Amino acid sequence: MIDKKELTSVIDKALEGTKMFLVDLKVSSDNVIDVQLDSMESITIDDCIAVNDAVHAAFDQDVEDYELTVGSYSLTEPFKVLKQYHKNLGGEVEVLTANGKKLKGTLSEVTDENFTVTVATKTKIEGKKRPEMVDVPHTFIYDEIKYTKNILQF
Repeated sequence: MIDKKELTSVIDKALEGTKMFLVDLKVSSDNVIDVQLDSMESITIDDCIAVNDAVHAAFDQDVEDYELTVGSYSLTEPFKVLKQYHKNLGGEVEVLTANGKKLKGTLSEVTDENFTVTVATKTKIEGKKRPEMVDVPHTFIYDEIKYTKNILQF
Protein backbone atom coordinates (compact mmCIF):
# COMPACT_ATOMS: atom_id res chain seq x y z
CA MET A 1 0.00 0.00 0.00
CA ILE A 2 1.22 3.50 -0.85
CA ASP A 3 2.32 5.59 2.13
CA LYS A 4 -0.06 8.56 2.45
CA LYS A 5 2.60 10.83 3.99
CA GLU A 6 5.00 10.14 1.15
CA LEU A 7 2.23 10.70 -1.40
CA THR A 8 1.23 13.99 0.27
CA SER A 9 4.86 15.13 0.10
CA VAL A 10 5.02 14.37 -3.65
CA ILE A 11 1.77 16.25 -4.28
CA ASP A 12 2.84 19.23 -2.15
CA LYS A 13 6.10 19.44 -4.11
CA ALA A 14 4.17 19.32 -7.41
CA LEU A 15 1.96 22.19 -6.18
CA GLU A 16 4.88 24.42 -5.10
CA GLY A 17 4.96 27.70 -7.00
CA THR A 18 1.32 27.39 -8.07
CA LYS A 19 -1.84 28.87 -6.61
CA MET A 20 -3.25 25.35 -6.19
CA PHE A 21 -3.56 23.50 -2.89
CA LEU A 22 -4.51 20.02 -1.74
CA VAL A 23 -8.03 19.78 -0.33
CA ASP A 24 -8.49 16.04 0.08
CA LEU A 25 -6.46 12.90 -0.41
CA LYS A 26 -7.90 9.43 -0.04
CA VAL A 27 -5.96 6.20 -0.33
CA SER A 28 -8.03 3.03 -0.02
CA SER A 29 -6.71 -0.29 1.24
CA ASP A 30 -6.56 -1.55 -2.36
CA ASN A 31 -4.50 1.49 -3.51
CA VAL A 32 -7.25 3.51 -5.13
CA ILE A 33 -6.00 7.11 -4.81
CA ASP A 34 -8.28 10.13 -5.11
CA VAL A 35 -6.63 13.57 -5.12
CA GLN A 36 -8.83 16.67 -4.87
CA LEU A 37 -7.28 20.07 -5.61
CA ASP A 38 -8.47 23.64 -5.37
CA SER A 39 -6.91 26.93 -6.39
CA MET A 40 -7.10 30.62 -5.65
CA GLU A 41 -7.82 30.98 -9.38
CA SER A 42 -8.96 28.19 -11.66
CA ILE A 43 -7.76 24.66 -12.26
CA THR A 44 -7.22 23.38 -15.77
CA ILE A 45 -6.95 19.84 -17.04
CA ASP A 46 -3.24 20.52 -17.59
CA ASP A 47 -2.87 21.34 -13.87
CA CYS A 48 -4.41 17.99 -12.96
CA ILE A 49 -2.21 16.20 -15.50
CA ALA A 50 0.92 17.79 -13.98
CA VAL A 51 0.04 16.46 -10.52
CA ASN A 52 -0.91 13.09 -12.02
CA ASP A 53 2.48 12.92 -13.79
CA ALA A 54 4.34 13.86 -10.59
CA VAL A 55 2.68 10.99 -8.71
CA HIS A 56 3.40 8.54 -11.54
CA ALA A 57 7.06 9.67 -11.58
CA ALA A 58 7.39 9.04 -7.83
CA PHE A 59 5.50 5.74 -7.61
CA ASP A 60 5.93 2.96 -10.17
CA GLN A 61 2.42 1.87 -11.03
CA ASP A 62 3.59 -1.62 -12.04
CA VAL A 63 5.22 -2.13 -8.63
CA GLU A 64 2.63 -0.39 -6.41
CA ASP A 65 -0.41 -1.42 -8.49
CA TYR A 66 -2.52 1.69 -7.84
CA GLU A 67 -5.38 3.54 -9.49
CA LEU A 68 -5.08 7.34 -9.51
CA THR A 69 -7.66 10.09 -9.99
CA VAL A 70 -6.70 13.78 -9.81
CA GLY A 71 -9.46 16.38 -10.03
CA SER A 72 -10.68 19.74 -8.86
CA TYR A 73 -12.77 20.01 -5.72
CA SER A 74 -16.46 20.63 -6.37
CA LEU A 75 -17.87 24.13 -5.83
CA THR A 76 -20.88 22.72 -4.03
CA GLU A 77 -18.97 20.57 -1.52
CA PRO A 78 -18.34 21.80 2.04
CA PHE A 79 -15.02 23.50 2.74
CA LYS A 80 -12.35 21.15 4.09
CA VAL A 81 -9.27 23.37 4.48
CA LEU A 82 -8.63 26.91 5.70
CA LYS A 83 -7.43 28.09 2.26
CA GLN A 84 -10.96 27.51 0.93
CA TYR A 85 -12.29 30.04 3.46
CA HIS A 86 -9.69 32.58 2.31
CA LYS A 87 -10.50 31.87 -1.33
CA ASN A 88 -14.22 32.51 -0.76
CA LEU A 89 -13.85 35.61 1.43
CA GLY A 90 -16.55 38.08 0.39
CA GLY A 91 -18.70 35.37 -1.17
CA GLU A 92 -22.10 34.01 -0.18
CA VAL A 93 -21.93 30.92 2.03
CA GLU A 94 -24.19 28.59 3.97
CA VAL A 95 -23.16 27.48 7.45
CA LEU A 96 -24.66 24.61 9.40
CA THR A 97 -23.79 24.89 13.08
CA ALA A 98 -23.14 21.92 15.34
CA ASN A 99 -26.55 22.48 16.98
CA GLY A 100 -28.34 22.32 13.61
CA LYS A 101 -28.91 26.03 12.90
CA LYS A 102 -28.46 27.01 9.25
CA LEU A 103 -27.31 30.53 8.28
CA LYS A 104 -26.80 32.11 4.88
CA GLY A 105 -24.73 35.23 4.47
CA THR A 106 -21.48 36.80 3.32
CA LEU A 107 -18.16 35.36 4.47
CA SER A 108 -16.77 38.62 5.83
CA GLU A 109 -13.71 37.64 7.88
CA VAL A 110 -11.38 34.65 8.13
CA THR A 111 -8.62 33.98 10.65
CA ASP A 112 -6.75 30.85 11.70
CA GLU A 113 -9.03 30.50 14.75
CA ASN A 114 -12.47 31.51 13.43
CA PHE A 115 -14.52 33.06 10.65
CA THR A 116 -17.37 35.56 10.46
CA VAL A 117 -20.50 35.40 8.34
CA THR A 118 -22.54 38.59 8.00
CA VAL A 119 -26.26 37.88 7.75
CA ALA A 120 -28.90 40.42 6.67
CA THR A 121 -31.52 40.26 9.45
CA LYS A 122 -34.81 42.13 9.97
CA THR A 123 -34.34 44.10 13.17
CA LYS A 124 -36.59 46.51 15.06
CA ILE A 125 -34.72 49.78 15.35
CA GLU A 126 -35.61 52.13 18.17
CA GLY A 127 -37.57 55.13 16.88
CA LYS A 128 -38.60 53.41 13.62
CA LYS A 129 -42.08 52.02 12.93
CA ARG A 130 -40.98 49.10 10.78
CA PRO A 131 -38.15 46.64 11.14
CA GLU A 132 -35.20 47.24 8.82
CA MET A 133 -32.62 44.93 7.31
CA VAL A 134 -29.40 45.14 9.30
CA ASP A 135 -26.15 43.26 8.69
CA VAL A 136 -25.47 41.12 11.77
CA PRO A 137 -22.06 39.42 12.09
CA HIS A 138 -21.91 35.84 13.40
CA THR A 139 -18.46 34.54 14.36
CA PHE A 140 -17.76 30.81 14.53
CA ILE A 141 -14.86 28.69 15.69
CA TYR A 142 -14.26 26.00 13.07
CA ASP A 143 -15.06 23.21 15.55
CA GLU A 144 -18.54 24.73 16.20
CA ILE A 145 -19.85 23.97 12.73
CA LYS A 146 -20.80 20.92 10.73
CA TYR A 147 -20.05 22.56 7.39
CA THR A 148 -19.57 25.74 5.42
CA LYS A 149 -20.16 25.75 1.66
CA ASN A 150 -20.61 28.12 -1.25
CA ILE A 151 -23.98 29.36 -2.36
CA LEU A 152 -23.95 29.50 -6.13
CA GLN A 153 -26.02 32.28 -7.62
CA PHE A 154 -26.76 32.68 -11.30
